[in-house]
Amino acid sequence: MSSSSTTNRVIISCVALLVVACLCTCLVGLGGLAIWFLTANKNLISDTSPTTPRTIRPTVTIAAPNTTNSPVDISTQMNQIEQNIISIRGLEPTESTPRSLLTPEELRQHVTDDMLKDYTQEEARDDVIVLNAFGLLPAQYDLYNLYIELLSEQIAGFYDNEKKAMYVVQGEDFLGPQRMTYAHEYVHALQDQVYDIEKGLNYSDEICEKESEHCAAVQALLEGDASLAETTWLTNYSTQEDKTEIMQFYATYQSPVYDSAPEFLKKDFLFPYQQGLEFVQALYDDGGWRAVDQAYQNLPDSTEQILHPENYPEDQPVNVTLSDLNTVLGEGWREVERGAMGEWYTQLILAAGWDEKARLAESKASEAAAGWGGDAYVVYYQDQTQSTVMVLSYEWDTAADASQFNNTFMEYASARFGDSQQSSDHAFWQTPQGYTAIYHTDRRTTWIFAPDAKLADAVWQELHVP
Repeated sequence: MSSSSTTNRVIISCVALLVVACLCTCLVGLGGLAIWFLTANKNLISDTSPTTPRTIRPTVTIAAPNTTNSPVDISTQMNQIEQNIISIRGLEPTESTPRSLLTPEELRQHVTDDMLKDYTQEEARDDVIVLNAFGLLPAQYDLYNLYIELLSEQIAGFYDNEKKAMYVVQGEDFLGPQRMTYAHEYVHALQDQVYDIEKGLNYSDEICEKESEHCAAVQALLEGDASLAETTWLTNYSTQEDKTEIMQFYATYQSPVYDSAPEFLKKDFLFPYQQGLEFVQALYDDGGWRAVDQAYQNLPDSTEQILHPENYPEDQPVNVTLSDLNTVLGEGWREVERGAMGEWYTQLILAAGWDEKARLAESKASEAAAGWGGDAYVVYYQDQTQSTVMVLSYEWDTAADASQFNNTFMEYASARFGDSQQSSDHAFWQTPQGYTAIYHTDRRTTWIFAPDAKLADAVWQELHVP
């Protein structure tokens, strides 16, 4: 799971927020607007020696707006950055990459039109239904307009892997922030040409609607790779002037929309860049860029593998299924979404929910989610009564992992719903909003939310969970 199951249409990367923040939206809803922090200099790679730049065909350049530098000057700088990145990554381009320098207004309109053309207000409302069921958003949250406002505030550039083209925002000049942005984004162009993001990596709208965990893991690999190559460019190729301009950018940058976004979204925006960079860094430390390249031949398939690179690629997700509940629910109910939550979103539920008093410490949430083996969830909604039924069933690596999660969930649910009560086979919480139950058997835990205890019990009986 990653925000919602509706995929937006700007694939791969929009750089923004504090110089490098990619808006990767081939995931559920808004699948990753994030920040890479320049001050996290422990991630900089200083031992990568430049190699002889390879010769590639000239890149097509679309004329830039009026700037201090001419379009020819900017094109020359971009060509040099491309050569730097080719040398760093050791990936050979197969074709030129069309590129366009746009004003902030032009770029914002381009991305907004592309991203939202297939994402409706109705889909956004369904996304809120799902996220509200897991305590991540309030029921009436305006997610659609949040996305629009974030686009307006954050866009700085992106590589579009549908159009196979680069778009870079430009203000008064092509300065350090823009040059650094371009270094990051050109890595995505190389990734697409060498590995074929959509078909070769199975990273498309259709796939991601059904396999959000796969796409979250692939996204983390792509962005972690680009971030590591970018920091290497910053260390080995950027000028002192670049660095000064980047720090000046930091000194004045403000992001009120991002700052006011729901807590889980802010953390989720960071995942491909923070945890993705850590994952790729672990691969690099073990075997250099060759090890990173090998990951594209044996793709990570879950956020668990990204969070625990030491267990990649052996620790594969367990397949968990949930039966169709339409029969037991009856008329008027519709299935809004089903999928896998994954280890990362399990952490977010426990530590980054909408209700601040129900947020557990990140360390406790991380420990509770770490024994994740696999899961499945489904959410149904009745429009007439505005009622929700949700089931989330986990398979844990060991019975001890299941017990640890169950105990942690009890703490979380009690903080969110009040004191628990105990039935013969489950704990439950009754509130005006509905009935919550947690069942724990051996390595399986199942969370059910329904309007009342009778319907929740009928759902449990239908699931035939051992």
